[in-house]
Amino acid sequence: MGVLSLRRRKQLSTGMDVYEIKLGDEFLMSSQFTKAEIELARLGLAALGRGDLDVVVGGLGLGYTAQAVLENPGVRSLIVVDALAEVIEWHEQGLLPLGKQLTGDPRCRLVNSDFFALSASDDGFDSGAPRRRFDAILVDIDHSPRNLLHPRHAALYQPEGLVRLATHLHPGGVFALWSNDPPDDVFERVLTSAFATTTTHVVTFDNSFGEHGASNTVYVGIKA
Repeated sequence: MGVLSLRRRKQLSTGMDVYEIKLGDEFLMSSQFTKAEIELARLGLAALGRGDLDVVVGGLGLGYTAQAVLENPGVRSLIVVDALAEVIEWHEQGLLPLGKQLTGDPRCRLVNSDFFALSASDDGFDSGAPRRRFDAILVDIDHSPRNLLHPRHAALYQPEGLVRLATHLHPGGVFALWSNDPPDDVFERVLTSAFATTTTHVVTFDNSFGEHGASNTVYVGIKA
């Protein structure tokens, strides 16, 4: 999909290190903006209201969604699926700030695989337990349901793709999706067609200029 790069730079105004992952000329993630990635985990798991949770995260990135999942005391296991082997290696090698926390937590397993292919498959996300079901599937891979990293991802954001994903959830399980774009009426209708209950959350934060009002979107769907 392009040249993958990890870089660390010093933010002169604060003296803090900023970590960024780029794919070609596109930013996949920056440690400067993590609020919505964290809220993806919190909002998704808050919709469950129970413990002993088995969770899948699609997209590792800098690890902030995964870390927020593991901070929930009700989480029993976490599988993080990422198609980019280098991103997993950067965490395993300790090149990223959260790498040691994620790889050192016995509940967490990092899997190098294609999330979209696993979602569409019968066997699902755990190669050691085919057809295993989960309590929550949280996804932060594409920029939005319309702005994709690769055209083959598009099928997930159609009714058939989401219905297929929902087969890997327990009854009452949760699907949550991060998006860089404002709420999308078309995708909200698609989400409603696949899940019994849906909500859309706008998460605001300061942008790179320190101005208020930048925002991301988190969609949440609950299986019947």
